[in-house]
Amino acid sequence: MARVTYARGENDERPWGRWEVLDTGDAFVVKRITVVPDGVLSLQRHQHRSEHWVIVTGRARVTLDERTLDLEPGAHVHIPQGSWHRIANPGGEPMEFVEVQQGDELDENDIERRDDVYGRS
Repeated sequence: MARVTYARGENDERPWGRWEVLDTGDAFVVKRITVVPDGVLSLQRHQHRSEHWVIVTGRARVTLDERTLDLEPGAHVHIPQGSWHRIANPGGEPMEFVEVQQGDELDENDIERRDDVYGRS
């Protein structure tokens, strides 16, 4: 059984926007993530989970290892466990996406950052 430390309704404000937990289960977490215009999440990877992102509103620029993908609403991308990734909002409106995490340990501390424009380590 997976270790899930998120709770439904949990949320946090970040320099790039905010996230909110919509649901959790034995081995999954569903988040709604909003990224402000010109906001960019850190280049990061996770040791214990994969993620699947579905763009809901706005435009997204996704870095996945060595690839860059420009995504519109309705597009989706799978982030394999251990892959370097980030998402940015290059548009003038807020961008929102739904993230489904799956893995044996689902915890906000499972983040290894390689680059962050906000100076977080």
